Amino acid sequence: MQTLHASTPDDYAAALAAHPRLLVDYYKDDCPGCKMLDMSLAKFAADPASEGVALLKVKMEIVGEDFFRGLGLRQTPTLALFKDGSEAARLPGFQTPPQIAGAVAQHL
Repeated sequence: MQTLHASTPDDYAAALAAHPRLLVDYYKDDCPGCKMLDMSLAKFAADPASEGVALLKVKMEIVGEDFFRGLGLRQTPTLALFKDGSEAARLPGFQTPPQIAGAVAQHL
């Protein structure tokens, strides 16, 4: 699974346009659940279900709180699944590797 990082709203838009199957991890540094989700994503990356899926990391401290609010995000971590540039599902809070794999299978 390829991992990308968005540091501007333009980076975010470019990743959505370039990757037909995209997981977006909205996170911030001082978030314990975000660190746990990182571990789940690392385990999911080793799963064959992650093949062809890209991961975009969007850090609130870098892109800004206004950007997060504009997307309707209410908490970190939040994992969103995008298919062909459109949001297919949003998973707020910590997710286990099987939960991530199930959501990818269902929505991507």
